[in-house]
Amino acid sequence: MYQDKTLVCKDCGQEFVFTAGEQEFYAEKGFQNEPSRCRDCRMAKKGARKPAGAKREMFTAVCSGCGAEAQVPFQPSSDRPVYCRDCYEARK
Repeated sequence: MYQDKTLVCKDCGQEFVFTAGEQEFYAEKGFQNEPSRCRDCRMAKKGARKPAGAKREMFTAVCSGCGAEAQVPFQPSSDRPVYCRDCYEARK
């Protein structure tokens, strides 16, 4: 059903083969897009991510529920409410 395809890596421009087995795996997992990077570039991109134990940058915000100070892992914006852990859990 699947046949090997030759694709071009968007990072290095080299051709790589998207095998029939890989295509079947992608279909089983429900992935919609073909890979856009070769194996070497995918591995390099994964290596550039923060290490698993790295601390996440936290931001201070005022809880929209109770008014207490809250630490959140994203830059708060004025157009969306931010909740402390307790208020967030209560809203679930």
